[in-house]
Amino acid sequence: MINDKYWGGAEANAPIFVYLGAENPLDDDLNGIGFLAENAPYFKALQVYIEHRYYGQSVPFGSIEEAMKNEDIRGYFSSAQAIADYAEVILHLKRTLSAQSCPVIVVGASYGGMLASWFRLKYPQVALGALASSAPILYFDDITPQNGFYSVISKDFKEASESCYRTIQESWSEIDRVASQPNGLSILSQKFQTCSLLSKSSDLKDYLESIYTHAAQYNDPSTNPVSNICAGIDGAGQGTDVLSRISAGVYAYYQDSCYNFNPSGTTSRSYFNGWGWQTCSEMVMPIGRNDNTTMFPPKSFDLDSYVKRCESFYGVSPRPHWVTTYYGGHDIKLVLRRFASNIIFSNGLKDPYSSGGVLQDISDNLLAVYTANGSHCLDVLWAKESDPQWLIMQRKVEVKIIEGWISQYYADLQAL
Repeated sequence: MINDKYWGGAEANAPIFVYLGAENPLDDDLNGIGFLAENAPYFKALQVYIEHRYYGQSVPFGSIEEAMKNEDIRGYFSSAQAIADYAEVILHLKRTLSAQSCPVIVVGASYGGMLASWFRLKYPQVALGALASSAPILYFDDITPQNGFYSVISKDFKEASESCYRTIQESWSEIDRVASQPNGLSILSQKFQTCSLLSKSSDLKDYLESIYTHAAQYNDPSTNPVSNICAGIDGAGQGTDVLSRISAGVYAYYQDSCYNFNPSGTTSRSYFNGWGWQTCSEMVMPIGRNDNTTMFPPKSFDLDSYVKRCESFYGVSPRPHWVTTYYGGHDIKLVLRRFASNIIFSNGLKDPYSSGGVLQDISDNLLAVYTANGSHCLDVLWAKESDPQWLIMQRKVEVKIIEGWISQYYADLQAL
């Protein structure tokens, strides 16, 4: 998708902002990503949005299910092929518009943020700079402790309410205790208002884990889902049992007549087509809980089980070291400062994925821009009147950095 409403034109060497699509249809991203559109008037920038291959409408054979049946075709479904697509599209567009001297800034969020940073590293001749929002490029191999993700979630809840944090900690063993009783699953189903009878306690625990994870990752300051859950848990009343308090937290987060838990073990094959394929073929992020330092029960990342699952679904064995082999990651300060430039690594420290992000400046133009209260990709979402000052300032800092890159580029161009 191209928007030239504010573009200053090729003759003026006006910049081109390119959004790199990730593991969703591009239409979904267009509804949420506002950074390019909101800053295009100031920079007089052309806006370009590119969909990631095998997502949305960019799927061979008409459907992801059909594409994934072909072992030869699905082998081209990778991050390296995706950023090669982006390079081809950008270069074709610049030739078509006679815009060879227009500087390109790429922007990505989450996995797309990883792609943006890797794109700048792999194609510096195509992109002048990159804004990599909430990009956990260090959550591979053993660079980041596997419990980093869950440690941040736990910290978020503990900061919201110490009693809420303790209640969640206590709830896991209580679920198991109740489930072991006669009619225990029926008791749990009634207490948590499930749409159908629970078949095992792990279904309930998986559901609760997903709620806490989603609330922390997308802890928008205007809605504060973590605080809402804790308000429900803490406000359940004096003397209320642990699971009734947890149920009140669920209701505070999401109100419904009944709750439909996705039974574990029945995940359809279609779920493991897009992002599932990528996590099995290359994007192996060892996220787990290998100690008792979080509010969750221990559950270590088990590579052997991971391999068996991927072989069961796709007949392929994961490559846990491929990302660091192809893109790097180890000793990142020592390595990147010697050749890389013009990347903003932006994060919010309440985002669980920030534990695998770049949180310190590597050089004068490899910069970490983070906020203590930010969550996942907040800086590139559409601005709202309710945005706090710290978020407004984070975006202003990013714009100023990009403006500096472009100004230096124009000076260099003038000197040729």
